[in-house]
Formats: sequence, structure tokens, C-alpha cells
Amino acid sequence: MNVLRFCAAPLAALALTVSTSAFAHDPSEKVTVLQDEMLKNIPGQKAMMIEVDYQPGQSSIAHKHDGTTMAYVLSGEITSQVKGQPAKTYKPGEFWYEPAGSEHMVSKNASATQPAKLLVFMVLAPDQKVLIPLEH
Repeated sequence: MNVLRFCAAPLAALALTVSTSAFAHDPSEKVTVLQDEMLKNIPGQKAMMIEVDYQPGQSSIAHKHDGTTMAYVLSGEITSQVKGQPAKTYKPGEFWYEPAGSEHMVSKNASATQPAKLLVFMVLAPDQKVLIPLEH
């Protein structure tokens, strides 16, 4: 009986840790490439369609894109800020454009309680990177 009492507290703490970590959100957004196709009318360039899912309160790291980017909010609200411009919160059906090389300082779910989803269209060369983290 003393062994059970001795082990009860550590086992309870372990069980609590395991159960809370199962519900913790990933630290970064979920990115899904929906389409990646070479463009026949623009030699040496490809078009990508990417879905970005944010959990409540989740954000992307500051970054830039080698390619031209257009983003469209599918659900929730997304706050975005390109360097040199004020941050703006976009709602479903709203969109923005980022010229190639723009520094994307803020990209995050504006809500702490609801998920958000973004559809991104990008045109870039096959050897260019979709996302390049910015160094602070």
C-alpha cells in the first residue's frame, strides 16, 4: 500500500502532463500545397496554390517570399503586415497582394478563440523558395 501511495503523485502528474500536451497546438501554422504547376505561357515560372490553417491565436514567423504572392481569406480573420505598411485585419472574401521579395512582418490569426484559413496563390521560379525566414 505504501508503494501505491508513493507512486500516486508522480503518476497523477504524468497523466496530467500527457493529457494537456495532447491538446496543445502546434507552434506553427499548417501549410498544405494544393497545386504546384509549371506555367506554359511564362517559361521558367510555376504557380502554386497553398492553404494555410491557423489555430486560434497562432501566427507565422516574419518572412519573405521569392515569388509574387496573392492571399485570400477563406475563414476567420487574418492580420497581415508587409514592411513599411500598417497592419490590417482581413475577413473572409478579402485579399491582398505582396510583390516578390516583400518582407511579411505579421501574418496571424486575429482571433484567440476561432481558427482561420487562408488561400495563397504564388508565382515563382522552380528553384525559388516559397518562404524565407527573416533574421531579426
